[in-house]
Amino acid sequence: MAVALGRAGARVVLVARRPEPMAEVIDELRGFGAEGQAISADLADRAEVARVIAAVEAPDILINSAAVNRRPPLDELTEDDWDVTLAANLTAPFLLGQAFGPRMAERGWGRIINVVSQQAFRAYGNSGAYGAAKAGLVGLTRSQAEAWSARGVCCNAIAPGVVHTPLTEPVFADPAIVAKHAARTMIGRNGVPADFGACAVFLASHAAIAVTGQTLFVDGGYSAT
Repeated sequence: MAVALGRAGARVVLVARRPEPMAEVIDELRGFGAEGQAISADLADRAEVARVIAAVEAPDILINSAAVNRRPPLDELTEDDWDVTLAANLTAPFLLGQAFGPRMAERGWGRIINVVSQQAFRAYGNSGAYGAAKAGLVGLTRSQAEAWSARGVCCNAIAPGVVHTPLTEPVFADPAIVAKHAARTMIGRNGVPADFGACAVFLASHAAIAVTGQTLFVDGGYSAT
């Protein structure tokens, strides 16, 4: 999403815990002339979120995709699992939205895109705190849309399917599970990060002026089967 928005002309600020992957993205952005900078922060920590808010000028586009995905069986889920998962997946998007959404509304234009999950809509694979947090984020997206859309701020969510990323590497290490998920899609494959660039550009653009409060499923038909 960051690279696609950079190619579309956006100045990009990345926020994540690990500086090395962000440095790779910044290099890629600069390779085709886009502006990019990185802030290393743990968005599960409210003090870190406040530091990010203080460091970033009011953006036109906010994408909340940082996540914690602790998914033990529910009867083994600890209070710490719950607190950390809710903090990263739901509280951080709320705090960032509260900081930047009203400023966007004052300027009369803005976009908020929240990355949610299939597990916001159905339980599978020890959804636990993760599913609850992502379901909350779907609800927060609608609340943000209700609050700010009349003043030009469109707020939407993107729901991926099963996507191969470092976070899901344990799942993709099992060929049988990979094949099972791919067979459930309508396009015959699982997701890859490149599937989401154009979606983010569309939702962040003037073309999406009448799209708000929605969840866009980018899952190859996974949720329709």
